[in-house]
This record gives sequence, structure tokens and C-alpha cells, in this order.
Amino acid sequence: MKTYNKSIRSYYLVAIVFLGLALNACGQASTSSNKKTAGKTPQIQKTDEEWKKELTEDQYYVLRQQGTEAAFSGELLMNKEKGVYKCAACGNELFTDDMKFDSHCGWPSFDKEIKGGKIITKEDYSHGMRRTEIECAKCGGHLGHLFDDGPTETGMRYCVNSLSLEFVSQKELKTEAQKMDTITLGGGCYWCVEAVYEMLEGVVKVESGFSGGTVNDPSYKQVCTGTTGHAEVVQIVYDNTKTSLDEILKVFFTVHDPTTLNRQGADAGTQYRSVIFYRNEDQKKTAMSIIEALQKEKVYSNPIVTQVDAFKKFYIAEDYHQDYYSANKEEPYCKLVIQPKIEKFEKVFKDRLKK
Repeated sequence: MKTYNKSIRSYYLVAIVFLGLALNACGQASTSSNKKTAGKTPQIQKTDEEWKKELTEDQYYVLRQQGTEAAFSGELLMNKEKGVYKCAACGNELFTDDMKFDSHCGWPSFDKEIKGGKIITKEDYSHGMRRTEIECAKCGGHLGHLFDDGPTETGMRYCVNSLSLEFVSQKELKTEAQKMDTITLGGGCYWCVEAVYEMLEGVVKVESGFSGGTVNDPSYKQVCTGTTGHAEVVQIVYDNTKTSLDEILKVFFTVHDPTTLNRQGADAGTQYRSVIFYRNEDQKKTAMSIIEALQKEKVYSNPIVTQVDAFKKFYIAEDYHQDYYSANKEEPYCKLVIQPKIEKFEKVFKDRLKK
């Protein structure tokens, strides 16, 4: 861990102050998906010019202009390797190799998606037919269409353009996994905490959920009663070559109040407690060392009450809690509670924002 010196007090004081698919492959009409998520705002929003710089001309045509690659032309059509299929625009993990099957339609086909609201759907009435378009939930990129004529037990066929996908082999995944670390943090309402960490450079994935309780797979409604013992938490996966646990925790202690017991602002109850769930002794030592330094430097006027507990289990929250701020920016809670935290984060960590 980095050595903390006298500058830590000034650092945190500053932080506190700023507190043709339709016509060729998928010509038949599809029935509506049972997972309608139309209207959800993508987490990543860029201008057309920004997308043009990041994507090839063909990728831009498919992903941003709802285009379709020629049938039987995609390089992933006959791919049989073990691995994961990601969105070519943002890296969002969409499908795994065991979800892929040969539909003989000319485009890669999958019978289901990776859980967690990875894909959004909407009605498509182009070309004089009614179909279900599928888009990446993270960036809004066009993937293809969803049909209910699949041959497996799901009955679904995700018909996807190769150009919309990036394939990462199992071997590459293992190498990538060696760079990844995970930490689970509770800092009050997980909508607030999730929105902040989604913006930090080096953070690969943030999921809202529950941890630290006694009830298996609790619902949001159950946790809200305060009787399950769970805290609202975010599970953060980060690339340790681009950020560190030190930085993750600096953000944590900047964007929430670690001195209020079982409370963040108007949100009261044990589910809103300040807590760090560590996965190994190194994480525990880092957390305890930072708390000790903050206490010693009297960064806060009141004692820190953040718990440091061993991680046991994480239960992901319902889909509508994921990327909540991005999808509900106009809601009063987002404007009055979450937006100020984001603005504070942007000012203090302006050099560490995702590009």
C-alpha cells in the first residue's frame, strides 16, 4: 500500500469541501420479447463524431446506424472457440460460447444472453414488418434482432451481426482475469455509489446488490425493511493495472459520510451502513490503514464508523436497480441526491475520469 503522509489531511479536506437484417436473415416477423426494456438510457453516451473515431466504418454503420452486414460474411459466424462475446463498441459482455448455436440464417445466433440486463429491446417497424430489435444496454449499439423461433429450450434466437461483437477467447480471458480485482462497498444508497464508480478510470464493472445479511437472495423490498441484515452495496471489478484499491477507497471516503451510523442523509437503517467487505488480508490491511490515517489526521470532525467485514456473499439487485442513475436522470432523487455526489467526484477526481 502507498505510504500516507501529512498531505492526506489536505487531500480529504478538499474532497469534503467539494462534497438489411430485416430483409435477408430475419425476414419473418418476431413476437414481442418478454423482457421489454425500451426507453432505458444507455450508460455510455457519445456524439456521432466520437463514435466515428472509435469504430471502423463498417462497425459504425451497423452499431450506430442500425445497419446489417451481408449474410454469411461475418467472421464470427462459424466461430466454435470457447470464450465470451462482447459489444464491439463498449466491451459489455453479452453472450458466452455455450449460448451460441448454428441457425443457418447467415448471422451468429444465440439462445440467451448473459444475465444482468446486458441487452435492451425495442419494437422495430422498419421494412414494413414488426420485429424486436436488440441493443447493447451499456452503449445503445445496435446488435440485431430477437426472435422466438430458436431450437433450444429457451425458444429464443438472438440474431446478431458479427460486426457488433468482439470475441475474447478463454485463454485471453484468463490473462485478463489476472489483472482484475473485486471489492464490495456499502456507502448508503447503491444508486449513488454505483453512478460514481461507473465514471472512474480502471473500473470494469459495477453492480448494485446486497451483502452482509442472513437472508438468501433477498429482494429490494425485503432489504428495505431493515430486517435481513444486508447492506445496499456495489460490487466493483477493476483493472489493477489502471487503478488500485487505494484509489477505490479514496473515492469511497470522498463521496459518502463514513461518520453517520446506519445513515446517509435522509436514508436511515442498517441497510445504509458504511461498510467495506474485504476478500483477503491485503484488502483488509489497506482498508484499516486508510481509516487509521483518516482518524489520525482528523479529516472528519466525528469518528469514522465504517465497518470492515469479511466478504461472504453478494446478491445482485433486480435489473431496474442497475445503472439506475443513467436511466432516471430526470427523477427528483437523481437530481437532488445523486447529481451532487457526481459533481463532487468530478471535481476532486477530474484527472481520473473515464475518457
